[in-house]
Amino acid sequence: MTIKTVLTVTSPDLGDADLKLSATLCEEIESHLAVLIVALAAPPPIGEYAAVVSDVWLQERQADLAKLKERSGAVSTWLASSRVSTDISSEYQEIAWSDEAIGRRARYADITLLGPDMLSHDTLKEKVVEGALFHSGKPLLLVPDGATATLKPKRIMVAWDSRIEASRAVAQSLDLLTAAEEVRLVLVDPVEGEEAHGAEPGADIATFLARHDVKVAVDRLPSQGKAVASVLRQYVSDMAAELLVMGAYGHSRLRQRIFGGVTSSMLDEPPIPILMAR
Repeated sequence: MTIKTVLTVTSPDLGDADLKLSATLCEEIESHLAVLIVALAAPPPIGEYAAVVSDVWLQERQADLAKLKERSGAVSTWLASSRVSTDISSEYQEIAWSDEAIGRRARYADITLLGPDMLSHDTLKEKVVEGALFHSGKPLLLVPDGATATLKPKRIMVAWDSRIEASRAVAQSLDLLTAAEEVRLVLVDPVEGEEAHGAEPGADIATFLARHDVKVAVDRLPSQGKAVASVLRQYVSDMAAELLVMGAYGHSRLRQRIFGGVTSSMLDEPPIPILMAR
């Protein structure tokens, strides 16, 4: 995947930090920045008091639209001073359908970026994540607060579990992996066998990457009773990785919400920039 278009999502409630981060990354790789501004509509009133509060609800929606227009104007002004190629669009969406709207827009970018501002906005963050991962067919890049982000990382860690989601993440980050100086394939408690990681866990995917001239090594780590996410976090720190590549939602979103999982843990507290794909 050659990154020529980066999509970032913002809202009337957020500042410009994610825009500045996205513009910096686009300048680094000479790519186009697409900005989507999303305002989530107040749900319509229901029940016996609906008629009473409908006027208030309409006023709320009009105020939302005014804020969206104001934010669009401010972002347009900021983008006009940027040194990268840009475009801007906006959506006023019901919460229930906003992930699909975001996903439709993300189909026309190579990657969707979530910076620290969006990661702190719980409701919209969830919609952007679901839109990018479930409705676009494109990867998602998470950049946590305090992280040094680059789209030319020298050290990359790949969380490999042999699932199709991990395979897609590898395929969609192949250009980044090929350009890196060091790539570590990390398997936690790998299981041998054709139905799992193969006769030699990690060997098949390492061979695939080596044929693409990726400088790759395989690390098989025991969990020793720790959560997989904790093991990955520790190894990210140990190898001073600049990017973590991983598949997302190997199980259903409902199961992840109820029981937790590696995806949920990394979305809640990304240790470094993470490229996720599904």
